[in-house]
Amino acid sequence: MKTLLLVGATGLVGKSALNQALADPRVGKLIAPTRRPLPPQPRLENPLVDFDALPGDAPWWAVDGVICTLGTTIRKAGSQAAFRKVDHDYPLAVAALARLHGAAAFALTSSVGANPRSRTFYLRTKGETERALAGCGFASLTIVRPSFIGGERAERRPLEALGLAVFGGLAWLMPGRYRIVPAERIARTLLTAAVAAEPGVRIVESEAI
Repeated sequence: MKTLLLVGATGLVGKSALNQALADPRVGKLIAPTRRPLPPQPRLENPLVDFDALPGDAPWWAVDGVICTLGTTIRKAGSQAAFRKVDHDYPLAVAALARLHGAAAFALTSSVGANPRSRTFYLRTKGETERALAGCGFASLTIVRPSFIGGERAERRPLEALGLAVFGGLAWLMPGRYRIVPAERIARTLLTAAVAAEPGVRIVESEAI
């Protein structure tokens, strides 16, 4: 059985990954660091952390694999700098500490169209995160690039909700890459990747999730 680290456990994909991991017999223990406490569950360790000051010597960094579902929007973050901190700086800080303590696998939620040379700040940030992770030395790195993510969020995202409604209604006309992907499927893809830890770098595009 594997010990996994999940960051982003309070988000849409993260909640699904949390539930699926705790129900998976391949996962012996799940570490889910969060800012606020999660409901206690068997096999779940929930250290409370400040992602701006992660404890580098915490014993719970010693895991087999990492699932990273950290992410926000520029609107919610309030600025491009704050967005970049959540979608770039935090994942890389987690990756560095987990790798330092021996983690072999890392699975990341990115975005369709991620490209470090994109003219779009959002996609460029996602691409830069992917590129930096590839240099962290994980034996297994899986990048999952969903399009619109389907599911009920705790917070309202009006523009995203509008996009989901439009894209959902036109799904039969849309190329596979741009169809809505349920959060549960993304979480399952991440969990499978972290547990299997297949060697090399693997990119899972939206239509393959």
